[in-house]
Amino acid sequence: MPRFSSVFRRFLISYIIILIIPSIAGYMSYQTAITVTEDVSIENGVTQLQKSKEILERRMAEVEGFTRQLAINQDLSILMNESGSDDRANVYGIWKMMRDVLTFGQTNDFLQHFYVYLKNYNVVLTPGAAYFRPEHYYDTYRYRDMKFENWKAEVLERTHRSEIMPLTDFVDNKIDTSVVTYMQSLPLDSFTGSSPAVVVVVIDQKTITGLLSGITDRYGGWVHISDGEGRTIGLMGTEEAKVAELQASERFDREKQSQFYKDDLVITIRSEASGWVYRAGIPRHVLMEDANQIKAITWTVTGIALAVGIVVGFLLSYRNSEPINRILSVMKEQFGQETHSHRNEYDFLHGNIAQMLTNNRRLEAELHRQAPLVRDAFLKRLLAGEFQTREEAIAAAVQANAGLGGDTGYVGIFQVNGYSLLDNVEVLNELNAARLILKQALTDSGSSIRMTDSGSDKIVFLFAFADLQTAEGIGKEEVAKTLERIARHAFEDYRISVTAALGSPFRSVTEVSQSFEQAKQALDAAIHANRKELTWYENIRQDSATYHYPVDLELRLIGTVRAGELEEARRIIQSIVVQNTEQRELSFEMSQQLAGEMKGTFLKLLDQKTFMESEQFEELKTRIIDIQPGEPLETIQAELEAVMEAMCGVIRSRKNDHHAKTVEQIKSYIAHTYSDSALTLYRIAEQVERPEKYISQLFKEATGVNLSDYLENVRMEQAAMLLKGEALTVDEIAARVGYNSSHSFRRAFKRVIGVSPSMFRQSAADE
Repeated sequence: MPRFSSVFRRFLISYIIILIIPSIAGYMSYQTAITVTEDVSIENGVTQLQKSKEILERRMAEVEGFTRQLAINQDLSILMNESGSDDRANVYGIWKMMRDVLTFGQTNDFLQHFYVYLKNYNVVLTPGAAYFRPEHYYDTYRYRDMKFENWKAEVLERTHRSEIMPLTDFVDNKIDTSVVTYMQSLPLDSFTGSSPAVVVVVIDQKTITGLLSGITDRYGGWVHISDGEGRTIGLMGTEEAKVAELQASERFDREKQSQFYKDDLVITIRSEASGWVYRAGIPRHVLMEDANQIKAITWTVTGIALAVGIVVGFLLSYRNSEPINRILSVMKEQFGQETHSHRNEYDFLHGNIAQMLTNNRRLEAELHRQAPLVRDAFLKRLLAGEFQTREEAIAAAVQANAGLGGDTGYVGIFQVNGYSLLDNVEVLNELNAARLILKQALTDSGSSIRMTDSGSDKIVFLFAFADLQTAEGIGKEEVAKTLERIARHAFEDYRISVTAALGSPFRSVTEVSQSFEQAKQALDAAIHANRKELTWYENIRQDSATYHYPVDLELRLIGTVRAGELEEARRIIQSIVVQNTEQRELSFEMSQQLAGEMKGTFLKLLDQKTFMESEQFEELKTRIIDIQPGEPLETIQAELEAVMEAMCGVIRSRKNDHHAKTVEQIKSYIAHTYSDSALTLYRIAEQVERPEKYISQLFKEATGVNLSDYLENVRMEQAAMLLKGEALTVDEIAARVGYNSSHSFRRAFKRVIGVSPSMFRQSAADE
C-alpha cells in the first residue's frame, strides 16, 4: 500500500477534480432549480387564494350593490310606503316588483336565492313568486335550528345594515345545505326600530367555496373563511374542529401571512374592509412535488454521471496502476448523498375592497405591458402558418388585439448587413440597437405595419391592405417607397446597411406564411447576388430544377383537412399547383415525384383514427392509390380535391354525430327533471359536462329552438296532458311541471298554448 500511495493520491486527486467540477456546476443548478420551483409553487398557491378572494369580494360587493339598486327602485319605494291591508293589496305593484327582481339572479350566482319582505303587506317577494303568508315561504326555505317566530323577529322585523349571518344549516326545498345570509333594511337610512322592508340574500356555502375550489382541486388542500368575530363563513376540504385546533395552537401565529403548520403551508389573507379572514392550507408534499421531482432527477443524473466517471477512472487508472480496486473503493468513500431542506417565506400580496379599483388598474397595466409580447407571439404563429382557418386567425388576432388592418398585403424582411460572422456581446448589442432604429422608422412611417424579430439581425414586417386591388396597385408602390426611404434614412443617419426583400401578396391571412417563405427566398437571392436595392420575390429567377412542396406547407394541408376546412385546403392545393406549374417548369420526373409526395400526404391522413374507423376508409384509400403520378398536375389536383371533399365530409359527420349525441343527452335530462323548479341552464350544462354558452348555442343550432323555450314547451306539453284529467287542480299541475307560482304557470301556458289552463281543460272536457 505505501509504495502505491503517491500514485493513489495523484490519480485520486485528478479524477476527483474532474468529477467535482461538473458536480459543483450540477449542484448549483440543482439548488437554483429547487429554490425557483419551491418559490413558484408557493407563489402559485398565494396567487390562487388572492384571486379567489378578489372574486369573492367582488361578488359580495355586487350583492351590496343589488340591495342599493332595490333601495332606489321607485316601484319598491311605492310599495313600502303604501298602507297595506289584505283587502286593498296592490296586487299589480307586487306582481310588477316580483317580475322586476326576477332578472337579478341571472347576473350573479350569489343572487340565486333572495327575497324582499314588505312589512306593510306582510308579504315575501322572491324571483317568480310572492308569499302573502311568510310562514308558507318558511315551510319551504328555513333555517334548520331556527323557529319561524325567531326568524321573523331576528330577520324580518329587525333593522339590518349590511349584516351577514354566518354559516348556518339550511333546508332549501327539502334539501339540506348550509348558507350565509346577507341582510339589508330598506330604506338605507333605517337605523333603529323596524324598517318598511328587508332584503335578504341567502348564499349557499357551495357557491362561496366554489370560488375557492382551485385550492382544493389543484392542491388537495383546505380553505376556511371567517368574519371579524371568528365565525365561519365558508369551509371546504377540512372540518370545523381542525380549524379550531389550528387557531388555538400556540405554534400558529394568526398575524403571519404564511407559515408552515404541521404538514401544511398555511396562507392567511385578511380583508381590512370587511374584516374577513381567508385562510388556505396546502399540503407540504403537494407544494414540494415539483421540487422533489427535480431533486430525484438531479440526484439520479448526478449518480449516473458519477458512476460513469468512476468507470472511466477505473479504466484509465487500470492502465497506470495495479491497485485500481483500492483506489476505486477510496473514491466511493469520498462521495455520499446529503439531504438538504430549505424553507423559504414570501411576503404575500393582500388587498381589500377599498383597493379593488387600484388592483384592477394594476392588472390592466400588466395586461397592456404583456400585450406586445402577445401580439408578437400571434405574429410569429401567423408567419409560421399555425392557423388552419381564417376564422381561427381572426379570433386569435382579436384576442391579442393585433388586427392587421386588412386581409391582403405583403410580408417582407429587413436584414442588417455586415454582422453575419460575428456573434460576441458587443455585436449583439449593436444589432439590438439597429433593430430598434428600424422598428421605430417602420412605426413612424404612418403605414399599417406589424413587425417582429427573426434572429438577431432580421426584422419581419407585414403590410396589410383592405383588398387585393389596392395591395397590388397603390399599396405596392407605397410599400416600395416606404422601405426605400427607411433604408436610406438608416444608412445616412446611422450608417446601418440593410437589405429588404418582400414576397408575393397574400390574399388571405392563411397565406401569410407562404408570403413569408417567399420573402425569405427573395432575401437569400438578394444576399447571394449582393443586391442593395429592394428585392421582390416575383423579380428573382426561380429555380425549376426541383418542385416546391415544403414540409410546413404539407403540415398546414394535413391540419386543415383534419379540421374539416375544405375551402382552405383547396386554396393550399391550388397554391401548390400554381407554384409548380406557373412559376416553375418541372421535368416529367419532378412532376411525378411531386404527385407521389402529395399522394403520400393523403395516405398519412388516412392513418388518423377518425378515418380508420370510417366506413369510407377503404374507398378513400383506393381512390388515393389509384391517382396516377404521370397525369397532369391539374388532373391530379381535381382528384385530390375530390378526396379532400370526402375526408372533410367524414370529419363534419363525426362532429355532427357528437353534437347530436349531446343534444339527445340534454333532451333526455330535461324529460326526467322538467318537474324540478330549480332546473336551470347551469344544471343542464353541469349534467352534460359542457359550458353553458356552448350548450345553449349548440341546442339552438341543432333544433332551431332556444333551450329555455324547449324546456318551457316540454313543461306545457306535460301540463296539457294532466289538464285533460280531473284529478289535479291547476295549482297542483303547476307544481308538478316545475312552477313555484301558479300565476307564472298560467301566464306561460297561455303564451305557449294560446288559451288559459281552465279554458283548455273545459274544451278538452267538451270534446
